[in-house]
Amino acid sequence: MDVDPLEYVEEDDAKEEKAVAEEKARRDKSRLNTLVAITVALLATFMGICNVKDNNIVQAMQQAQADKIDNYAWYQARNIREEVARATAAQLTAQIVSVPSDARAVFQQQLDTYQKLAAEQAEKKKQQQDAADQADKTYNALNLHDDQFDLADAALSIAISLLAVTALTQKRWLYGIALLPTAFGLLMGLAGLLGWSLHPDTLARLLS
Repeated sequence: MDVDPLEYVEEDDAKEEKAVAEEKARRDKSRLNTLVAITVALLATFMGICNVKDNNIVQAMQQAQADKIDNYAWYQARNIREEVARATAAQLTAQIVSVPSDARAVFQQQLDTYQKLAAEQAEKKKQQQDAADQADKTYNALNLHDDQFDLADAALSIAISLLAVTALTQKRWLYGIALLPTAFGLLMGLAGLLGWSLHPDTLARLLS
């Protein structure tokens, strides 16, 4: 039986090609895993920064809400004081006509006191109303950024889940899909950190 030396050469070539292909596959897998790991690490770091900022915003929102409630309570109290003072002043005005002239000075002094008190309470009531309105505006402005961080957290969590599936399946196209929620999450996170007025209302309502 004759031995064909080319047969051994072809077998060696096939083994070499297979080895090269396997090595290339290992390198591609290693590169993809490295890319996924770096991306996840960066996203986790960014989410941590956003979480710290969001916690501070939530605390500021709670303070603004407390200020609004406090100022509205004071507004109601001063409104009652004003009404009582005006009612008393009206009674004194009606009575001062019928009192003897020698007693009118005392009535007039009391009338002036209650009129002054009513004016003071009206002015302070306006200040409390303005303070409550400002606290409400502050709350709404902070709530916008809180929504941005919520959207960023949701989008980046989805991205990390897709990256985990990418690492398991080794599907490079899946990494590309994961970049879509990544880009949106980064945009929302940066908007919250930098104070941009970017707010997709529809998505925010779905998550609220």
